[in-house]
Amino acid sequence: MLIDTHCHLDASAFEGCGAQVAAEACALGVQQIIVPAVCRSNFSQVASLGRFGGYTLGIHPVFVPAATADDLLFLRDAAATAMHDPYFVGIGEIGLDFFIPDLCQSAMRDKQTFFYAQQLQIAREFGLPVLLHSRRSVDQILKQLRLIPVIGGIAHAFNGSVQQAGMLINAGFKLGFGGACTFSRALHLRRLVTELPLSALVLETDAPDMPPAWLHSSSAVHSPTVNSPVHLLGIAEVIAELRAIPLALLAAQTTQNACAVLPRLQLSHYPDNGVAG
Repeated sequence: MLIDTHCHLDASAFEGCGAQVAAEACALGVQQIIVPAVCRSNFSQVASLGRFGGYTLGIHPVFVPAATADDLLFLRDAAATAMHDPYFVGIGEIGLDFFIPDLCQSAMRDKQTFFYAQQLQIAREFGLPVLLHSRRSVDQILKQLRLIPVIGGIAHAFNGSVQQAGMLINAGFKLGFGGACTFSRALHLRRLVTELPLSALVLETDAPDMPPAWLHSSSAVHSPTVNSPVHLLGIAEVIAELRAIPLALLAAQTTQNACAVLPRLQLSHYPDNGVAG
């Protein structure tokens, strides 16, 4: 079985058909899908889609500009309530984004850091792992983790250095890899996914974002134009080929890794939702 550790099933690109998309992915062996929240307004929607594996609650750095301190209070209360929900597995998607120009201004960097630190505190309070967004910000992500250590989590769409990877692994994190490493020109990512310990890797699609190479190919006109968890199998096949290991081994180890880093994730959930056949 495969676990998609990061998929925005609630995204508008799926036109309200997230449940159908999850069912299609299940038919291809994707038995669990983790749905992260990005802002207060989508907490209830991701919770409803969490029955396809699990969900997390958090405020994404891209949504920090419009967020207020009240949103942090809302998140804490929502997390406290969700602790009674077996599908609730962590805090996320949280972190820092120093790639988008508007988010790189000094005041906005400070606000992002404040929201990130406060959400780490919430995760620490409830003993929860976190799903991290760390675009062009891994050093700053690590700095806050040293100040506010949590039980671990997943560094989503990891694209840092080998040294940074090692520091995250030592802090209890797994590293998420998805469609970006399917491009032959993505030499750094391919080196990472090949050379890092298999025990540190988890799979993700970040759907509908981060599409794999075949959705950009000349034949993409004959394929779905929106990335979805149905492509996780293809991503896994590429990674297994890069590592020169059987697909079954990659699937088994990355599933084990996801379960280890998301201790509230229970594999028995997915068949109970009536979608898996």
